[in-house]
Amino acid sequence: MNWTEITITTLPEAVDAVCGILYETGVGGVNIEDSSLLDEANRYTDRWDVLDDDVREKYIMDNAIVKAYYSPDVNIEEVLMAIAEGVKRAEDMVDFGEFSVSANVVNEEDWENSWKKYYKPVKVGKRIIIKPLWEEIDNERDVVIELDPGMAFGTGTHETTRMCLELLEQNIKPSDDVLDIGTGSGILSIGAVKLGCNKITAVDIDPVAVKVAKENAQINGVEDRINILCGDLTKDVTGTYDIVVANIIADAIVKLSGTAAQFLKDGGLYITSGIINTRLDDVKAALIENGFNILEIKTEGDWVAIVCNKG
Repeated sequence: MNWTEITITTLPEAVDAVCGILYETGVGGVNIEDSSLLDEANRYTDRWDVLDDDVREKYIMDNAIVKAYYSPDVNIEEVLMAIAEGVKRAEDMVDFGEFSVSANVVNEEDWENSWKKYYKPVKVGKRIIIKPLWEEIDNERDVVIELDPGMAFGTGTHETTRMCLELLEQNIKPSDDVLDIGTGSGILSIGAVKLGCNKITAVDIDPVAVKVAKENAQINGVEDRINILCGDLTKDVTGTYDIVVANIIADAIVKLSGTAAQFLKDGGLYITSGIINTRLDDVKAALIENGFNILEIKTEGDWVAIVCNKG
């Protein structure tokens, strides 16, 4: 079956916003080509030398390329209009750079498999290794998270995901219950279980992400420890938790700051990320206004993670 491939060129810091727009258009798959992967390979793995020369060349660039895939029954003209409208709505908050969009037809098997050559094992924190399902490693000492990321965001290469995993590694205790808001591929929930927490509730507004997260939980043998829900932020969440982690976008964190405290146990931690550094002051102000104490601010590249607790 032939699918339509829409190629979007933008700035690396706009990738999350672009993906958010795409997920509202019925997208069937997303592939991100970002020069930051070269940096990750050099910093966190010894696997860059196994990548093809054409992969190296693609990643030596200033821009990011987001490729989105749509089945034949999707009206591409409507999709292109929705992308343009989404960018227009967000351009006051996000710098998209020299934004461009193009479309062409591709074979389903080609796009499902070609992106896999870009995804290699990544070391995060002191003892976490994230590896794609099709890669083999010989390691029994570290915490290994296996992923078949599909089209859901969260492969461990992005700064926001890494910072959240590192903060979970530093703070999780064996008796902890964790709430993961915006679970994506399920990577943070799976990591939390493998780091020793008690149980997890995970939620994502995207039904495709929920499906992928459930599949990844099963791959890692932790499906009985993670309750994965499809819903908008905390709308369908009940109970209280020792750790609430939200790796989403700044606007959603600002919105969530008014209700997140009610899901925290006394002494619990609220870990937020997905915050571009230009929005840090906005997020801090919202958290403080809603009674949170900021305990730590962690930065990597243009991105920020915040650890806080209830005042």
